[in-house]
Amino acid sequence: MGIGGPVGSGKTALVEKLIPELEALGKAVSVITNDLVTAEDAERLRRSGLIDGARVLAVEAGACPHTVIREDPTMNMEAAERLDRDFPDTDVILLESGGDNLASTFSDDLVDFWVFVIDVSGGGDIPRKRGPGVLRADVLIINKADLAPHVGVDLDLMIAEARDVRRGRPVLVTNCFTGEGVGQFARMVAEEVLF
Repeated sequence: MGIGGPVGSGKTALVEKLIPELEALGKAVSVITNDLVTAEDAERLRRSGLIDGARVLAVEAGACPHTVIREDPTMNMEAAERLDRDFPDTDVILLESGGDNLASTFSDDLVDFWVFVIDVSGGGDIPRKRGPGVLRADVLIINKADLAPHVGVDLDLMIAEARDVRRGRPVLVTNCFTGEGVGQFARMVAEEVLF
């Protein structure tokens, strides 16, 4: 399952909240993180104690993050094969993209299901910009909902516009800092993706 979105939108926070939710539903999780030239997100997850550190691999893109999730996903595919081999009980691999712009998408060769995360502090107009991530992701997550009044965003309007441009495809609202909305997303993944 691919998790993409702009820098700072809350992708790593979503992964951190999603791991225990999926495990509570009886699902074994492994993780691949992507960054330009660092393993910072992978190290953050390893230190968190939420997951066995051996189940977290880091891919360093060395270039624009979307290149290794779309144009040439070979490094991520190799990492996924390694996790499958080392942890055959894995039900889902969460593949977090390095932060990228609204044009970021995942190759169908790499993921079976993908999520695009945006946040209200990035601007209420993001859905209207109709980037491929907003339009084509299996699920759009609007994160940091609690910040809307502090950054001048009409959250109800943002949600309505997201639903309009996505033409009925799922839009979920979360606050990954508190975990609000993540349980609903985990149940959706367990019911609609893993079954």
